Amino acid sequence: MRSNDGGRLPLAAGMMLLLASCGGGEQPPVPPTPAPSPRPLAQGGMVADEPVTIGAPYSVGGVTYTPEDAPNYDAVGYAGWYGEELQGNKTANGETFVSGAITAAHQTLPLPSYVEVTALETGRTILVRVNDRGPFANDRIIDLSRGAAEQLGVIGDGAAAVRVRRVSPPDQERATLRSHGRVAERLETPPALLTALRAKLPARSATAPTKIAVAAKPSLKTLSKPVRGPDMRESRPQPSRQDGFVIEQAGAASAPVPVAPAAVAVPPSARTYIVQVAAFSSRARAETLAKRIGARAVEGDGLWRVRFGPYPTQDAAQAGVRAAAAKGFENGRIMANDAR
Repeated sequence: MRSNDGGRLPLAAGMMLLLASCGGGEQPPVPPTPAPSPRPLAQGGMVADEPVTIGAPYSVGGVTYTPEDAPNYDAVGYAGWYGEELQGNKTANGETFVSGAITAAHQTLPLPSYVEVTALETGRTILVRVNDRGPFANDRIIDLSRGAAEQLGVIGDGAAAVRVRRVSPPDQERATLRSHGRVAERLETPPALLTALRAKLPARSATAPTKIAVAAKPSLKTLSKPVRGPDMRESRPQPSRQDGFVIEQAGAASAPVPVAPAAVAVPPSARTYIVQVAAFSSRARAETLAKRIGARAVEGDGLWRVRFGPYPTQDAAQAGVRAAAAKGFENGRIMANDAR
């Protein structure tokens, strides 16, 4: 009996060791699943929503703007747009401007912040990230990037009637806009609401331009102190083809372009008038535009202004207004010639 029991014990012990090695032994490590490659970003890379900056009051062109954190901001007015002429420049909060991104410039909202912009003509609504300051010309309440204007469908409308409402979108939508993508359009605005919103639009003066002149955006460094004046960018007719400074309508017959009359010699003491088209901080840009449209570039107060004239009377200066409009600058203004 002892010999039989002795024979079984080694066998049982072996079986237990075998089971232990199968159930409790150390397994080889499993290599981690590789993370998916990030989606390629547009020029400028992904940006951040922090820090959020409000900024101190600042002045542009004699007008003072006071930034504020207005969570319930909701306004109707007009929108312009700006694009390739500023590609790669810095926005007011230091980001790189990407014309195809869905961004905008606002005078007072925090940077960055998010707004829903509704085209009051069609009812389409898109989500836009505000990262710049402006507009500082005419009666616009917001300037859209080219990408935002295209998504909203107002790329050829000049100054488009819009509603701008501040919102707090989900993190995923914020990330999409920060990486220069587009989020889905919101539901179209009901016709009854569109009618009510249109009724709130401010009346436009008879001389209000139908095309857009986009004002330069001061940086956050300059927003803490008054700035001397806007760095105006040239206005655009309805765009189909961009040719230097002027975007012409594709397929349109070339109309005769009025030529501004030569500057009139007047006594030094006589008051004269000029037609101002645009102003730049860059002398090269001002002189290039002036040469292109047959105007002249004049320096003053740190800005280079593009002007037609001078003219002896305001009536005579209307010829300069017509010449500017024919070149695509319908916002040309008659001003007293102060030699600045």
